[in-house]
Amino acid sequence: MIVYFITGTDTGVGKTRVACQLLESAQQQAQKTIAFKPIASGCPLDPETNKPVSEDALALMSAMTESLTYEEVNPIALLPAIAPHIALEHNQQTISVADLVDHFQQLRKYSADVCVIEGAGGWRVPLNEQETWVDFVKGVGCQVVLVVGLRLGCINHALLTAEAIQADGCEIAGWVGNQIDPQMECVEENIEALKTRIHAPYWGFIPFEEKL
Repeated sequence: MIVYFITGTDTGVGKTRVACQLLESAQQQAQKTIAFKPIASGCPLDPETNKPVSEDALALMSAMTESLTYEEVNPIALLPAIAPHIALEHNQQTISVADLVDHFQQLRKYSADVCVIEGAGGWRVPLNEQETWVDFVKGVGCQVVLVVGLRLGCINHALLTAEAIQADGCEIAGWVGNQIDPQMECVEENIEALKTRIHAPYWGFIPFEEKL
């Protein structure tokens, strides 16, 4: 099973959108796909269950081919729209990377060809007092897909994130430019600047799309 971990230059830069496109692309190649959203914050309450439900996780479930339960895809859904480790503290909960890796390993029983894992926030977001997504990616042993939110300042954010991923000993499978500011100037020039400076394959550009 090929496993990709989707991270971004910030929160709200289009990780879910890119993750869903990867799942749909794999499906078009007749591959079985699953997805995993280990932790999600800012989850609205489901009126039926009165439990937090991640819209990102639901989108991933719609894009993958195999049938998993919601809890398998998103074991930790948090109501506050704040950093996950802080939201966990507010709920008097703790989570370890070992716990999250165990959740992921249980998904291997589905024998999928591709698994897309979406992180929360950016690359160095803490999961607890000692661990970050870096530890999770190393625990799973997966490649990283970097989503660059194209807006003013993205070059610095993208280069610092790519540098951090590689300095942490992880591999960038590819990076995607996702335009999140419809008024951004010189989009093509920014992409070209990143192509020559990010030492990883460029997987493409996603134009701005107004949310419905």
